[in-house]
Amino acid sequence: MGRDDVETEVMARPAGKAAAAKLVVVAGPNEGRELALAREVIIGSDPSCTLQLDDKSVSRRHASVRQEAGGIVVRDLESRNGTFLGGTKVVEAAVPMGAVLTLGGSAVSVQPRFYTREVEPAETRQFGDLFGESVAMRELFAVLERVAPTEVTVLIEGESGTGKELAARAIHQASVRKDAPYVVFDCASIPRDLAESELFGHRRGAFSGAVDDRTGALQRAHGGTLCLDEIGEMPLDLQPKLLRALETGDVRRVGDDVGTKIDVRVVASTNRDLAAEARRGNFRPDLLYRLEVVKLRMPPLRHRPEDIAGLVARMLEGRVAADDTIGGDNLRKLIGYAWPGNVRELRNVIDRAVALAPKPATFDRLVFNLGDVAPLTIGYSFPGVASEVPYKEAKQLLLSTFEQAYAEALMDRHQGNVSQAASAAGLSRKALYDLLKRVRGTDPDGGPPSD
Repeated sequence: MGRDDVETEVMARPAGKAAAAKLVVVAGPNEGRELALAREVIIGSDPSCTLQLDDKSVSRRHASVRQEAGGIVVRDLESRNGTFLGGTKVVEAAVPMGAVLTLGGSAVSVQPRFYTREVEPAETRQFGDLFGESVAMRELFAVLERVAPTEVTVLIEGESGTGKELAARAIHQASVRKDAPYVVFDCASIPRDLAESELFGHRRGAFSGAVDDRTGALQRAHGGTLCLDEIGEMPLDLQPKLLRALETGDVRRVGDDVGTKIDVRVVASTNRDLAAEARRGNFRPDLLYRLEVVKLRMPPLRHRPEDIAGLVARMLEGRVAADDTIGGDNLRKLIGYAWPGNVRELRNVIDRAVALAPKPATFDRLVFNLGDVAPLTIGYSFPGVASEVPYKEAKQLLLSTFEQAYAEALMDRHQGNVSQAASAAGLSRKALYDLLKRVRGTDPDGGPPSD
């Protein structure tokens, strides 16, 4: 990966060795303060604490965070306001990298220690149609503010529903090309045998069915921006032709003997890890190098729960009373959910709740149907932990809940493509098929794959 990449690198490490981590204050009076996580860190308002917070709502000794071989463990030290992960109160629990802990009016994130902040978070809470109060989003906005006015190629990675296309459009709207065409070429929705014609265009009679001349996406975007949406789905045999066009600025329609010069800025997006796909031979490394001049990663909604209240307020604007309060049990319910479909799923949940709500609608009267995917919460909210069932049954309940959440989120990220999902998860196609059959209770469409 290049030095211009803007992302958290996940580096290989020996099995059983804990990842180097640090604590970063991402909200509150001490925002920006960082501390390496070595053994145990005590967080609180008392000057004797390892990580002191100048926050009156934080207890003198509020919580401890310690690193163990198996992960990172958070323990509440009988604080008066509690320690929360999302909307879930933590007593003692293991948390993943990227977890954001709320202590009083402050928030502390657990991050890899090798994460390098290339730019300071932007002051703005919005860029184009993207919104975020979180440090992760404001870091993204800071990079977008710098790269949008330039001509560099940008690769945007992220899960489905995180706003990749919104980011691509915002880059165009903030660029000098904003009054020129913005063309989206959806690599995932175009049939394989038509992809070349749709991208490059064709002459009349070039092939059966080509009854008229057609201008391709590259030529339609001349002078403006071409968004290659879901670039990871582009057929492998088309990738060198795209690379050649980007390198030379010359586009040759199917059936043409001569090319046409184009001036296009490219922004690409994908829900795949293209570096991993290149290692597997599913994506050309030379095209990847051409696309990732600047690489951005859209953070999933579950990693930025502090943004949910603001997102909900914007989605409900004009649909509830202007002075309605976004809070209470309904907000805690939304914050505590895992959101495998990210912001897109949040919008769908809000739209459904408003449509079915008694009029006039108020936030506290909305009923949120969060589907069958269990919230990825911790502590005593784990399925089975609070129930009076034997240990083995509680463990099996937790495992089945995890399998269902993982499998559905995996398939959502890969639009139901079993082969792609299995490759990303490190499973054989048959193993993933068996998992889907187990969590869904029915045979996945198409029958069992053969390996």
